[in-house]
Amino acid sequence: MKYIFINIWRVLLRELHMMFARPLYLFASVGVMLLSTFFFLTLMQGGSAEKMPVAVVDLDQTSISRRLIHEMQATPSVDIQLITNSYPEAREAMQQGRIYGIFVIPECFYDELVSFKRPKMDFYVTNAYTVGGNTAYKQMLTMVNLTSGAFQREVLRKKGLPDEIIMHRIQPLAIEGHMIANPWGNYSVYLVSTILPGILGLICLMLTIFAIGFELKMRTSHAWLKAAGGNYTVAMIGKLIPYTLIYIILGVGCHIILYRFTGFPVYGSHSRLMFGLLLFIFAMEGLGITLIGLLPTLRDALSIGALYSMLGFSLSGFTYPQMSMLAPVKALSYMEPLRHYYLIYVNEALMAAPVENSIPHMLALTAFMLASLFVAPRLCNALIYQNYPLK
Repeated sequence: MKYIFINIWRVLLRELHMMFARPLYLFASVGVMLLSTFFFLTLMQGGSAEKMPVAVVDLDQTSISRRLIHEMQATPSVDIQLITNSYPEAREAMQQGRIYGIFVIPECFYDELVSFKRPKMDFYVTNAYTVGGNTAYKQMLTMVNLTSGAFQREVLRKKGLPDEIIMHRIQPLAIEGHMIANPWGNYSVYLVSTILPGILGLICLMLTIFAIGFELKMRTSHAWLKAAGGNYTVAMIGKLIPYTLIYIILGVGCHIILYRFTGFPVYGSHSRLMFGLLLFIFAMEGLGITLIGLLPTLRDALSIGALYSMLGFSLSGFTYPQMSMLAPVKALSYMEPLRHYYLIYVNEALMAAPVENSIPHMLALTAFMLASLFVAPRLCNALIYQNYPLK
């Protein structure tokens, strides 16, 4: 055992020397993770997109239309960048990307409103920017509904009806919504809590492939194995220890920032959520070993790893619901470790579900980690014989 630990220490020192000799290792792990954390935490500080730029085409030019514009400008989600009586001017601003929506107040709006002719309101939104267009449309629609209700209220008041009856006529059904786990409607809670661990998993996968594949490319695998006393397992443990420690520190730091400092909710167990993140890190490392073992050429393994990881952001289900995917795609999503971590996050952080709900996904992450054992003979032969093309 003493001889094994000595060899692990020798491989570890060798790897640390390689890490500090090539700043790429630290930048691709610590640097990328810090930049990603800063970017996504400052992307939507209010929890949702605000002050979407829109234009208003006021063809009515009356006091009621100006009041409608004033009320719309007072909302937090819309910022009126242009007020004009020319639709072509507003359309040109949209084509230039300066605004996300156009709100058209028709001619004779006030006259038709007071004569109960139901004036027609037109919205134009650009779905080239999904969040901006949808937010602008939702806010403009809300303002029209509020304007309609306010006008009906004034008419009924002049008819002598009390406010209680008026509100029952305007809104016969009262809607009372309760948002489970995220009552603030903070989109960052869903997005950042999964995308940052996903980026960490991408770093784990790509750096694991690179660290091993670089030995094959540069024909230094014999020196690596010699430092390990010819033992493949010792060589792999010694090489991965420094990277694993970096990933764990980054993961713990990310967890503390998200759930301690930014106040993202965790209604379940912090320890189980952290354990799920650690399993996710080990799973991505195991997946990296598996890919470089199946494709012992650096370029091919990195290409497949990048494609596989990027698909995980779409297939995991935190941006597009998995239940709406096609059946083959839905089955494919379970081949992504990020999908299992996301479900652990939902169970532990948002739903406070029993641990039994998370155990299957923890076992799935363990399976990804252990999959690297099946390619060990092939990867060991690649390190010994170096009979793969230099790419």
